[in-house]
Amino acid sequence: MLVGKGAPEEVLSKREIRELLAAGLDQEPLAGKRVLVIVPDDTRSGPTGLFVRLFRELLRGKATKVDFLIALGTHPPMPADAVRKHLDLGSISGDVNVFQHRWDDPSALHSFGTISESEIASLSGGLLQEPVPVRLNRLLLDYDWIVLYGPVFPHEVVGFSGGNKYILPGVAGKELIDITHWLGALLTSYAIIGRKDTPVRAVINRAAAMVPRPRLGVCVVVNKEEVLGLYVGTPEEAFSAAADLSAQVHIRWMDRPFRKVLSILPRMYHDLWTGAKGMYKVEPVVADGGEVIIYGPHITEFSYTHGSLIEEIGYHVRDYFVKQWGRFRHYPRTVLAHSTHLRGLGEYDPVTGEEHPRIQVTLATGISEERCRKAGLGYLDPGAIRFEDWMGREDEGILVVPDAGEVLYRLRKKD
Repeated sequence: MLVGKGAPEEVLSKREIRELLAAGLDQEPLAGKRVLVIVPDDTRSGPTGLFVRLFRELLRGKATKVDFLIALGTHPPMPADAVRKHLDLGSISGDVNVFQHRWDDPSALHSFGTISESEIASLSGGLLQEPVPVRLNRLLLDYDWIVLYGPVFPHEVVGFSGGNKYILPGVAGKELIDITHWLGALLTSYAIIGRKDTPVRAVINRAAAMVPRPRLGVCVVVNKEEVLGLYVGTPEEAFSAAADLSAQVHIRWMDRPFRKVLSILPRMYHDLWTGAKGMYKVEPVVADGGEVIIYGPHITEFSYTHGSLIEEIGYHVRDYFVKQWGRFRHYPRTVLAHSTHLRGLGEYDPVTGEEHPRIQVTLATGISEERCRKAGLGYLDPGAIRFEDWMGREDEGILVVPDAGEVLYRLRKKD
């Protein structure tokens, strides 16, 4: 049974959080079991440290083991000091085992089977037709129960984050990460972001169901460190309830499009791979021919994991790759997907070789002008931006988004 509570403008107290989590955990037969809790890395908001402490406290004397696995996807491993801060390990007594997922280490992965070509075709609506090996972190087999903890936000690849997404791509191998990201790219971020039920979510749920261990979802809806909603149940039902609340909390509706949007990135985004959320979340409110400026002087790399490949291919609209598939098919589809998501909607003519993005994307970061131009992006010196010149100009078609990356901006439909 789903245990949960949430409202758009009410913050849950620590006591309420503890009581809800305790009630959810008490429903499951965790006594004498080994429990692995999968948690997000520090590119996701929320009081992760609080929940790590509560899992330890509430399961002490009941479960025989409680360990934690950080769902990195393809993000680089976190330094030890960052892990301690993110999980607030200094406040926890006794030893605690924390593992970090390694998607690129074959020895860290186990094959849980294959999703057939026909099933992938059905789940993807015919966009993809290929069998997909389900390779996931082998630690999943070392425990009796898997708990999936994490926040739910509108998401560019799957529609909303959370639930089984912390298994895939969180602790998945290359094949699953590639196919889900590429499916999202084919559908386009513009069309999929902020939708609860999507083909990508269907593939993720199907792969997660192949893990021969019971799974419990602990989904939160947060505003930075504040918890507005907490739902405990199956990953599917907990996600569904949290996504409904997230749609009320994290989607901001605008009456008209803007010609310029300045997205100011928080420091929790370490590279453009994660900081590109400053584009995804505002793209729907940018007028045709408009511009998104991603401001983040602390960002100096396109990606710490995939940077060299991004430098090779640059940033392009979806059809640039689709209509030249023979040229790009050997590149990881996760990288191609990221490229299209950041560049946004647009057209490509294979006859003339002309590419026509719907909007301009400009970086005001620590990435040089030369590298930006080579990658197909605009450049603006971040030191030249005076925020006072941008604020309060919405009537002129200019929108400033502080702490960009988690709130989705959408246009209201006109009657």
